[in-house]
Amino acid sequence: MTFAKLQLAPPILKAIDACGYNDPTPVQAEAIPKALAGRDLIASAQTGTGKTAAFVLPALQRLWEGAAGRKKGPRILVLTPTRELANQIAQATRTYGKLLPFTSVSIVGGMPYTEQFKSIAQKPDLLIATPGRLVDLMDRGRIDLSEVEIFVLDEADRMLDMGFIDDVQKISAVVPAKRQTLLFAATLGRQVISLAERLLKNPLRIQISAQQTPNEHIEQRLHMVDDVQHKNRMLQHLVADRSLKQAIIFSATRKDADNLARQLHAQGHSAAALHGDMNQNARNRTIKNLRCGRIRLLVATDVAARGLDVLGVSHVINFDLPKFAEDYVHRIGRTGRAGASGIAISFASQSDRGYLSRIERYIGQTLPQQTIPGLEPKRPLLPMTATKGFRSKPPIAGASRAKWAPVNKQKNGERKGKRATVGNRGTSRKQGQPMEDYRGGRYR
Repeated sequence: MTFAKLQLAPPILKAIDACGYNDPTPVQAEAIPKALAGRDLIASAQTGTGKTAAFVLPALQRLWEGAAGRKKGPRILVLTPTRELANQIAQATRTYGKLLPFTSVSIVGGMPYTEQFKSIAQKPDLLIATPGRLVDLMDRGRIDLSEVEIFVLDEADRMLDMGFIDDVQKISAVVPAKRQTLLFAATLGRQVISLAERLLKNPLRIQISAQQTPNEHIEQRLHMVDDVQHKNRMLQHLVADRSLKQAIIFSATRKDADNLARQLHAQGHSAAALHGDMNQNARNRTIKNLRCGRIRLLVATDVAARGLDVLGVSHVINFDLPKFAEDYVHRIGRTGRAGASGIAISFASQSDRGYLSRIERYIGQTLPQQTIPGLEPKRPLLPMTATKGFRSKPPIAGASRAKWAPVNKQKNGERKGKRATVGNRGTSRKQGQPMEDYRGGRYR
């Protein structure tokens, strides 16, 4: 199938052709015809499979078809979890819709309200927004969503992970019930399916095989570390290597990202941080400097794991392993772009072996361990163990056997009572708390 067979408007086809695209990706070939037919969709496709165009092109087609009497607000509403993804979608609408007479606006947190008030007052045809800022503007009475025809939830799983469920539901409650809803996610977990059941009407389900295996052009390495000091010494050694042209270093929290960037800058490296606490202008400036080569080492939280496309990144370093296994694939996918080769290096300590085990199961391979002469770990990685029934013997003769009663296993390796599988960390978090602030069962 070619784009020409999708019955898109001539101006849209001309813009697609100018990009050099001829055949749609699998998710585009599946989703676009069904979306053009007006059906609600729930689609599962990994980042990098072309799903942005899978909903942008039908949205542009709807705008091209026109609607008489529109006066109040946008016809298309796209919700997305991060500012980077919002910018990526906005760029796609400009690229594919450059020959169409429509207006689009991106509304995200971290930007001045005055500018956004002016943009909304122009009554754009297409609105791209992050949930928190959109709810804020709704509460201020600054936006009217009563004429939305297509409601898109992009990266719905990520929005739920970041605690936006209440905001998404509040927005969906004011969008017209007679609408078309398109939900896209990398993974279709129980929460996403539950959300889809509430928001979509008789949806068609599209599931493109998950890209769990990392890019074959990316060499993966694992370095065992004893503690944070050992990890810092390891990082200093790696970034001193001249073969490292440009790297993204992932840390667990915003505070860690700032501290690590300052340390690297003090050591003479061109380094900067990127995380959710920065305002949009600062984030845009940092990404621009990275693309221009002014920044060699970018220390980031998972805000950079999706939606950040920078050519020339030779290395990705997981200073802290990600909490979710699929984020590992998203992270290391920042290197090896456009057919280039890349290197992905991960640090893991004894306390990280639960995360490491989940990552290796997810990608279906064991990360090869390497050592650096002079920086070898003092303690080898101990394997994950599972205990069934009674523990072997009480530690002290005559000790009460009641303390060593069978332990009932629960999901995710958790057990009832105070005892838990070694290495298990809590997975719950406060409602609305950004995911990148949470790690290892505690907030930082």
